[in-house]
Amino acid sequence: MITFTPLSGAARSTRTTPLAYVLQVDDVRILLDCGSPDWAPEGQDLEDQPWEQYCRALREYAPTIDLVLLSHGDLCHSGLYPYAYSRWGLKAPAYTTLPVQAVARIAAMEDVDGRRDEEDIGDEGKVVSEDGEDQAIQVDEAAEAAAAADDTAPKRRYITTAREVHDAFDSVNTLRYSQPTHLQGKCQGLTITPYNAGHTLGGTIWKIRSPSSGTIIYAVNMNHMRERHLDGTVLMRSAGGIFEPLARPDLLITDADRASVIMSRRKDRDAALIDAVTATLSSRFSLLLPCDSSTRVLELLVLLDQHWNYSRLRYPICFLSRSASEMLTFVRSMMEWLGGTVSKEDVGEEGTGGRHDNKRKRAGDDDGDDDALGAFALRFKHLEFFPNPQSLIQKYSSKDPKLILAVPASLSHGPSRHLFCDFAAVPDNVVLLTGRGEEGSLGRVLFDKWNDAQRPEDKWDQGKIGRNVMMDGVMTLKMNSKVPLQGAELEVYLQRQEEAKREADKKKVAQARDQPMLEADEGDSESDSDSEDEVSRELMDGEDDDFGGGRRGNKGDTDWNMDDGVTTKLLSFDIYLKGNVSKATSFFKTLGGQSQRFRTFPYVEKKRKVDEYGEIIDVSMWMQKGKILEEQAESDELKDYRKRQAEEDAKKAIQEPPSKFVTAQVEVQLACRLLFVDMEGLNDGRAVKTIVPKVDPRKLILIHASAKDTDVLIESCAGIRTMTKDIYSPASLETVQIGQQINSFSISISDELLASMRMSRFEDNEVGYLTGKIVAHATSTIPTLETFANHTKPVKVEESQDQEMPSSELRNLGLRPAVPLPSSTMIGELKLTALKKKLVDIGIQAELVGEGVLICGKRGTVDLLEQSVAVRKTGQGKVEMEGNVSEVYYIVRKEIYNLHALIAA
Repeated sequence: MITFTPLSGAARSTRTTPLAYVLQVDDVRILLDCGSPDWAPEGQDLEDQPWEQYCRALREYAPTIDLVLLSHGDLCHSGLYPYAYSRWGLKAPAYTTLPVQAVARIAAMEDVDGRRDEEDIGDEGKVVSEDGEDQAIQVDEAAEAAAAADDTAPKRRYITTAREVHDAFDSVNTLRYSQPTHLQGKCQGLTITPYNAGHTLGGTIWKIRSPSSGTIIYAVNMNHMRERHLDGTVLMRSAGGIFEPLARPDLLITDADRASVIMSRRKDRDAALIDAVTATLSSRFSLLLPCDSSTRVLELLVLLDQHWNYSRLRYPICFLSRSASEMLTFVRSMMEWLGGTVSKEDVGEEGTGGRHDNKRKRAGDDDGDDDALGAFALRFKHLEFFPNPQSLIQKYSSKDPKLILAVPASLSHGPSRHLFCDFAAVPDNVVLLTGRGEEGSLGRVLFDKWNDAQRPEDKWDQGKIGRNVMMDGVMTLKMNSKVPLQGAELEVYLQRQEEAKREADKKKVAQARDQPMLEADEGDSESDSDSEDEVSRELMDGEDDDFGGGRRGNKGDTDWNMDDGVTTKLLSFDIYLKGNVSKATSFFKTLGGQSQRFRTFPYVEKKRKVDEYGEIIDVSMWMQKGKILEEQAESDELKDYRKRQAEEDAKKAIQEPPSKFVTAQVEVQLACRLLFVDMEGLNDGRAVKTIVPKVDPRKLILIHASAKDTDVLIESCAGIRTMTKDIYSPASLETVQIGQQINSFSISISDELLASMRMSRFEDNEVGYLTGKIVAHATSTIPTLETFANHTKPVKVEESQDQEMPSSELRNLGLRPAVPLPSSTMIGELKLTALKKKLVDIGIQAELVGEGVLICGKRGTVDLLEQSVAVRKTGQGKVEMEGNVSEVYYIVRKEIYNLHALIAA
């Protein structure tokens, strides 16, 4: 049985992103994608956010998930996975391709660093409020869960830390395209295989194979068109057919987004973007192009770089992103995942060998990275990297013409939002949008402004490019920033920091005074080994040297002040102490009052913890001793090297000044031009309506679409007679059940029965037919299937041979009871096009006549009618052959058998 529940990105939804779905196959729960929303939508307060329902549902499902599959590396597909992995218990095995793992990590890091650099997330470290007070905020999972259960509790944004991002994506398992993986554990029996989906680097179509539920295809955000840096999806062949391993699945889960969109030609879109860039820069104005940090920006960079090289432009291309250089370094190492014109340029297919050599020579003048594979198409000589807008302003004046690519594409935070405030006020500057943006973001607001200003026939979904529009009016934006403390605020902050440091030192001294005094020599009292005694003495000598000359030195020079926190380790080794030590009073009093007595042996009994298995071992103590021994075993050269490296890292580390987060409402005067060119790299309505019927699934689930797009695709499928009628479009948190519950059992096959089986190959499995008897053995918990011959019952001998048989049981000599003969089973579905190709290859002429009829006959036969055979599909799984018994008949029948998995009885 299959159940499907959309957590976010459902069909008929006003918000189609992020994407996250729970697919349950029998007892295995699979999380398909784990995207994050835009945490700062325009015009909404933190108390009323649309993502809370999705995050609450994901938090409840996370501990019960058995498998995670990520399809793309952008935020709307994998942005929330680090947070769910680190804080919600999503520890199930996760799978994706190597590029998706890397670009998803880069996208998540860019988002985390950008948001934490502008606003107080309030879940780690010390946070400075606007009045200068510092507050230590720790993450409390119990409090977080309680707040989630309470609908009246204030809502929050679920933004992780940089360390958690790295830990989460380090745990992801990476696969290659067309690499089947047989899962183990609770997921045993499932086979997952990734295929190329296009749209993003490493984008994946997931094929899930279950022995009880059949084949399930999860395909979202595909692109069948070949781009400059990527090939199209494998689902759609260039000849118009469907990739055979993905055809006719039992269940297809796909998106209906853009099903009602008619997209313009790619050539026209590229020309419109290039013309807008060239005209604006030639007029001595600048362009702002919001983009993502790791996925679709690659297509833009390749397009712009090719245009710059061809037109020999000298204007700078500025890329504002913290991780841009890291992203391009990774992409250069993943050339086998790229396609389009990039792969051709890298292997030198665009010119002759001499031209290729000249390129190599020019590449030698650049950095060493250009000598690597991929340097020809991914050099980007005109591209400059800037971590923030301040560094851009320091190098280029606001009046210099330039093309600025800034993250993020939604303009909800970061460099793109800060640049837009100053950029929009300059007339004839151009804001160039390449995507619609998420619902509620500033990018979607600007897109709606542009689309509303177009004529009805020029709107973006009518197959036209549209024209740029001049914006006017005033827009109020909420701007977050981090500013250094100054003046009285800085003095108050430093004073509080000093007081906090003194309090921490006092607590440390108090804890050192209260700790057991015999912990230092615990190892000596528990072991008689000479080696441990020597190690302990060496450790004590080292501590004595650090303390001030050694315990065996002049006692008069020793400082017994308890404030240094070191003498507590030496108390257990001194027989007589006089000073600030523990004192005992006597029962008898003296004339001068109560006298003080010093303990001769300051002994503190340590209580050992014991459980039902005996004394509890202190693992931390042994790890600490092992670390000390490893440090002592290191050579002096290695110690000096580590010390120098630590000093260099400390010098390189930038000490961030004390700062505070400030929020301000800014009025932006809109005077620039606005243009939208669709560069999202997704299928349009014509492609979606063509691909889905050709895949021909037995059942179909539509997701990630608006109500209009969902109805358009359902109506299109309803008009196709051979298309399935089992089409589902569940809403958010609505569960769809497909099939019935099937109980599966484990059984072992005896060696004798296994040797007699004849196996046939069918897709990813081998199937066979057998008959036997189930036998339970005392030595195994799994029953065994054995042959009948091993368990034949002895025939009972009749006591009286003279007893007459009743007349009703008399039977004639030579007659046997009727027994049904065993019949073979054929698994698979005959495709007449595949049969025609097979017959043509062996010299049999075959032609499709009418609908579902294939006429076959030998070439050059005089009497073609007598030696022809008609193959007809009459229904689901039924094939009829009509014709005379001839050589052609047996050849055609043999080829039909070869196209199926034959299970011999």
